[in-house]
Amino acid sequence: MALYSGRMILRAAANLLGIFLPIFLYELFDFNVKYVIIYYLIGHFAYALSVAWGCHLLNVIGLRRSLRITLVFGAMYYFSFYLLSNVKIFVDFNTADKQNIFLLLAVSLFLLTIHRIMYWTPVHTDMAKFTDKKNRAKELSLVEATTALLGAIGPVLAGLILLKYNYNILFIIAIVCYLGALIPFMYLPRTKERFSWSYMETWREFFSKKRRKAVLAYLGDGAEAAVGIVVWPIFIFELLKGNYLEVGAISSLVVLVTIILQLFTGRFVDGGGKRKMIHWGSAMYAFGWFIKIFVLTAFQIFVVSIFHSLTKIFARTPFDALTYEKAADQGHFVDEFTVIHEMAIQFGKGLMLIFVLILISFVSLEWTFLFAAIASLAMNFLADEKAIKKGRHSGSRY
Repeated sequence: MALYSGRMILRAAANLLGIFLPIFLYELFDFNVKYVIIYYLIGHFAYALSVAWGCHLLNVIGLRRSLRITLVFGAMYYFSFYLLSNVKIFVDFNTADKQNIFLLLAVSLFLLTIHRIMYWTPVHTDMAKFTDKKNRAKELSLVEATTALLGAIGPVLAGLILLKYNYNILFIIAIVCYLGALIPFMYLPRTKERFSWSYMETWREFFSKKRRKAVLAYLGDGAEAAVGIVVWPIFIFELLKGNYLEVGAISSLVVLVTIILQLFTGRFVDGGGKRKMIHWGSAMYAFGWFIKIFVLTAFQIFVVSIFHSLTKIFARTPFDALTYEKAADQGHFVDEFTVIHEMAIQFGKGLMLIFVLILISFVSLEWTFLFAAIASLAMNFLADEKAIKKGRHSGSRY
């Protein structure tokens, strides 16, 4: 309950800023999307390369204490954006002191990397250990439905704030949320897990044949997510001619339509057929990315986004449930599995952003959705992967 409550507070901050953070950077960089992409891909690669090393630090700190400390780093991350917001308000990017701007951006990436290292591995480890196997999809659906409810409020509220004030208010709210999450995180149960691989052993496992399908699935998952996180918000911002409120309102309406179905899906997935559901769910989700290429109006954004959100539920819920199921099956090696998962996700995001960076020199932004569609089909690799038996040792301690 403490983990659930704390995560929901953090999700409130994330949903308030989620769609608008790439837009903030887009405006900061004088509407140059390439700078935005470079910022995100540096962040993803920095985390992917450092997470295995960082987990040895977590062995010293402890997972429960790490989750508390990381909230301070998260708050500091948003404070760096608060400072950048003041730069954005008072100066133009082309005439500003770019050295100070890039220094703040570098600091924000450092804080974000530390936050991710200290947050995601403990969270995924606890989720794998403390969710019930028989009801895992239902429990994950409850988390996603609550997140969706917050997501329905966040974008439209953010749009109203930006319409009347500026980004400063959003970043202040995010800082307060992160510090406020310390309260439920004080009651987290102790998790006795230690990361046992060396840095090089982690890389050997990452590239090992027995993990190939899982790694490919998570690479594709990360690649598809990168387009949704970075490219899609900028695309609809441009399409809606910079109307903050319209961007937020459409995002909120889409989420409201999908909440009930999310709860229904969890019950269906726990009944069995996760792999089959991933197969047809990912195909429909890929089709959703394809039709986004042809979106031209606000109404089309709304209709297509609803369809895409519905198909995402049928792909995402069994995929996430299967991920935690595989992690839980590792016994005391759940954190090692989590690190492999995190590395693959982040490399997938970074590699896709490099590809997008090259692609937009030749085609318009919306054609990147075609490659997000292809990447989303990689979910099927996880559905087809054979289970790695608990405790098996092959150059590692699995």
